[in-house]
Amino acid sequence: MEELISQLKADIIEQLNLVDVNPDDIHADTPLFGEGLGLDSIDSLEISVLLERKYHVKITNSQEGRKVFQSIRTIAEFIRERRDAEIV
Repeated sequence: MEELISQLKADIIEQLNLVDVNPDDIHADTPLFGEGLGLDSIDSLEISVLLERKYHVKITNSQEGRKVFQSIRTIAEFIRERRDAEIV
């Protein structure tokens, strides 16, 4: 799980062109929106595209998106749950 979290940090930084941020600056439980990283709705769309293209998981509705996009950790848990469901 920690490896996935580290990879997600790097991927999100690259996808969103966060030039002044490095993976060590982001705690896995830091909120992505609002007081945390301060991302916005356009950033959430870009992260959704990243998740579909690289991790082959899709956010199916806005309620799910709000839950998944709370932090890097919640995104990693979502990816892991979807991958585990595919294996079963």
